[in-house]
Amino acid sequence: MDPVKRLMRQLIALFMIVSVGCVVLIYIGTFQPDNQLQQADTNAYSAQSIYDLEYAVSTLDHSPENLEIKWGYELFTKTPQYIGPGNGDSLKIYSGNNLSCNNCHLMGGTKPYAAPLIGIIQRFPQYRGREDKIGSIEERINGCLERSMNGRMMPEDSREMKAYIAYLNWLSRFAPDDGKIEGQGFVSIQLPDRAVDLEQGAAIFHRVCSECHGANGQGRLKPNSQVYLYPPLWGPDSFNNGAGMNRVITAAQFIKANMPFGVTYLDPKLSDEEAYDVAGYINQRNRPVKANLEKDFPDLVKKPVSTPYPPFADPFSIEQHQLGPFLEIMAFYKREHQIEKSK
Repeated sequence: MDPVKRLMRQLIALFMIVSVGCVVLIYIGTFQPDNQLQQADTNAYSAQSIYDLEYAVSTLDHSPENLEIKWGYELFTKTPQYIGPGNGDSLKIYSGNNLSCNNCHLMGGTKPYAAPLIGIIQRFPQYRGREDKIGSIEERINGCLERSMNGRMMPEDSREMKAYIAYLNWLSRFAPDDGKIEGQGFVSIQLPDRAVDLEQGAAIFHRVCSECHGANGQGRLKPNSQVYLYPPLWGPDSFNNGAGMNRVITAAQFIKANMPFGVTYLDPKLSDEEAYDVAGYINQRNRPVKANLEKDFPDLVKKPVSTPYPPFADPFSIEQHQLGPFLEIMAFYKREHQIEKSK
């Protein structure tokens, strides 16, 4: 065969192979399943700071779905107005105090190391040691209502619960499949190997905290509103003694990255020891008492070491569980139960 014709046939064959390959790649890229496209989008969001994405409900239109999200945000940021003791409908009183969800989950649940709720939907169902079972997101919300809000459970099929879930779903739309994000929960601190210094904690409170929360920890309401600008830290309108924030380690972690109001984990104002002492001082003040706390943590070995109420699976006193030192208790669980405790 003529060498020129042979070369032309080879070039044509090569062209056809390349063309078929391109068509296959285009087909795969165009018609891959929606879940694969969604996964690609999620991974892209995960690569950047998830906190820089859009979480302003004001950007939403007035579709029925978006109105439910906005209603959930209203409940989250103005909780007492709708389900608090003074909402005007006794059947809708689910919160026993005038705190808002936003008082702990700052910036509408979008601030890192302030228990952000981005990705929370993907993290449920979830095992909870306090109940020793797998729980739903609805049960977790009700746990907050009974403890942090010192109230009662909300029906899971209620309009309010559905709105909460709609808002949390919307917050979680950019989160990875497992819901795990940087800044989840609270910042870690170095625990001092000593008990809380209550005198030092009082001094820190009056120097740093009382300007916003009041000299008696009573908080400050927004003008002409039922909603707190700065929440009470103790007293009848605060969280009860069964709330997670009533544990010194949890409170110290929250304070470290978020207080005084406006600071971030990148630029904290208090040292770890200062956060520890002021948390202990706050949690020694009087607050509402939750009934049946002895039923918490059926497996007592899983109880956090700074849980301030008995029973315990260790020989340490109630006072030490409330005020530390906690490293000794942690060492006990590591030695006796091979459990590494951090809270």
